Amino acid sequence: MNIKTGVALGLLALIAGGAARAADVEKPDLKLSVGGKALLYYLPLTVVERLGYFKDAGLNVEISDFAGGSQSLQAQIGGSVDITTGSYEHTIQMQAQGKPLVAVVDLGRYPGIALGIAKSRVAEYKSFKDLKGMKIGVTAPGSSTNFMVSYLMIKAGLKPEDASFIGVGGGASAVAAMRHGQLDAISNTDPVMSELETAGDVQIVADSRTAAGSNTVYGGASPAAVLYMKPEFIKANPKTTQALVDAFVRGLHWMQVHSPEEIAALMPPNYQGDNKALYVTAIKKSMAIYSPDGRFDPAATANTLKVLQVFDDKVKAATIDLSKTYDETFVDQAAKDVKQ
Repeated sequence: MNIKTGVALGLLALIAGGAARAADVEKPDLKLSVGGKALLYYLPLTVVERLGYFKDAGLNVEISDFAGGSQSLQAQIGGSVDITTGSYEHTIQMQAQGKPLVAVVDLGRYPGIALGIAKSRVAEYKSFKDLKGMKIGVTAPGSSTNFMVSYLMIKAGLKPEDASFIGVGGGASAVAAMRHGQLDAISNTDPVMSELETAGDVQIVADSRTAAGSNTVYGGASPAAVLYMKPEFIKANPKTTQALVDAFVRGLHWMQVHSPEEIAALMPPNYQGDNKALYVTAIKKSMAIYSPDGRFDPAATANTLKVLQVFDDKVKAATIDLSKTYDETFVDQAAKDVKQ
C-alpha cells in the first residue's frame, strides 16, 4: 500500500469515527478566534473549514478573524470565544501570567515567519544590529511575528525598544504598508512575504519557513499555529474537544496527499488575489511547516520556552511546566481512528 492510499483509507476511518461521536458533542456551537486567517500560517484552519470537516464532526464553528494573534488571544482570555487557533508561544506566556491555556493539536512544526528589509534600506543593512531605529511591520504587536524580531534583536545586542513595531495585519494592508514606504522592514508570513520578495520589495534576511531556516533563527524547531483553549473548556467538553481535534487531524492528513495547486484551488478566491501562480508558489514554500499528524515535539516546545525567556521578562521569572501547555490525549485518539 502506498502512502497516499494509506492516508486515504485512514481518512475514511476517521470520518467513521468522527461521525459516531458527532451526535453527542457537549457544545456543537462554537466561537473560534484567529489572527489573520488568510495567512498560510493558519492554512489548516481554512482547509478544515472549506472541506466541511467541522460539520462532519457535528460542530458549527463561527470564526472571528482579527488583525493579529495578540488580538485573537485577548478574545480567548476575555471569554468572547471558546477556542483559538493561535501561536503556541501564547500558552507559555499565559501560564506565566496565571491564565493557563492548553494546546490540543499542533498545526505547524516551524513558525513560517520571514523578516525582510525594504529595498530602500538594503544597501545599508549588514546584520541584525542594523534593525536599530527601524520601523518594522508585524501582524500585530505582541504576535509571533513580533516575537521573532525581538529575539533576533536581543541576540544581536539590541533591545526590542530600539525599533518601532507597527501592526500592519497579514494581508493586502501589510503589502501596501511596505510599498508605500511606511516601513523599513517587515516580519510576516506567506503569502505576504512571497509577494514582497518576488516583486523585489524586500530582501529576506531571516526565514523560518523550513527546518534549516527555523534552526538558523531559533536554534531548532518551534511549534507555530496550534488550537488552544482554557483547561476548564476541555474538562467540561471532552467530546467536543475530541471532535475538533479529529477535524484538524483529518485536515492535516488531507494536506499531506494533495498538491499545492489543489490546496490553492480549495481556498477562497480572495486569498489568491490577482496572481494565482504566486499564491501556489507561496504554498509550496510553506508546505514544510505543517504538521503531518498534529503531534507535539517536546524538544520543540522546550526550544520555544528557551526563546521566550530571552525577551519576555514574565516568562523568564516564572517556573513554567511545559507539560501543562499542551495535551496530546486527543491527538492520540485521532491517531487511533486513522488506520494506515
